[in-house]
Amino acid sequence: MPNDLYLDEQLIARIRGIQIRARHLVNDTFLGEYKSAFKGRGLEFEEVREYQPGDDIRTIDWNVTARMNHPFIKRHRDERELTVMFVVDVSGSSKFGTIDRFKNETAAELTALLAYAALKNNDKVGLLIFSDRVEHYIPPKKGRAHIWRLIREILSFEPNSKNTDFEKPLSFLNQVLKKKVTCFLVSDFQVDQFETILSVTSRRHDLVAISIQDPREVTLPNIGLIELEDAESGMVTIVDTSKSKVRTTYKSREQQRQMSLSKFFQGSKIDHIQIQMDKPYLDVLVRFFKSRESRSIRSRGALAKEKSHKGSSF
Repeated sequence: MPNDLYLDEQLIARIRGIQIRARHLVNDTFLGEYKSAFKGRGLEFEEVREYQPGDDIRTIDWNVTARMNHPFIKRHRDERELTVMFVVDVSGSSKFGTIDRFKNETAAELTALLAYAALKNNDKVGLLIFSDRVEHYIPPKKGRAHIWRLIREILSFEPNSKNTDFEKPLSFLNQVLKKKVTCFLVSDFQVDQFETILSVTSRRHDLVAISIQDPREVTLPNIGLIELEDAESGMVTIVDTSKSKVRTTYKSREQQRQMSLSKFFQGSKIDHIQIQMDKPYLDVLVRFFKSRESRSIRSRGALAKEKSHKGSSF
């Protein structure tokens, strides 16, 4: 693990820049959206008290009401504190980027932004970085210095492998974290046969997949012959970008891959955020949080309605 004393000035400047941007973006609006979207492990029972005019009848405790011959309600409070894990892909393709930064820098910015929101919400955050294996694991804890460490590791860590595989890292995560956590899985998902382990992990934890895409992975420029090198296998392919059919086929394949990816996440009920590196990501995150909160409200309303019906039949 690198020591801050040996980090070069350029890397330190990048880390500080990401920290400053993240702290600036975690304003009251973003923090409020985060709190609304991630409410902790659920509601914790607080007390039973007598029903008062204006109380929601859906909170009536019918068992106590039956025993006492007048209505009582259950009161709950949000169990606010979360454990948030960032599971970040540092394989060869994470060092690709054609805008003004690499994918791993975008991953570090997203991690910093969400980690600072978690910090202000008094949540613990941890990090697992992976390739086709667990490259490094940092257990969840709190504090600004801890977030500095997470950003530093994502930017500076040199993986032992350039390949990608979700099986070993997610299996490791499921073994070491016995309690349910909120897990942000950050990757470009340029790998096959990950569906089973993601489905297993989503049943154990609250899994949110964040896919990062560079615009050159969708559209090739018309600049004649170019070399395309696979960042993970090292295989080099010569492509004639002056041919419209080549550019169309290239774009079509990537669009089909993205459609298949979205279809899998939707079918598996795994939350998915798609980040495009040539577009601002803050609005994308806020829209996701609002959508998640709306789904959560509908789900809690349906659950309360179901409990109310059961209680009424007592």
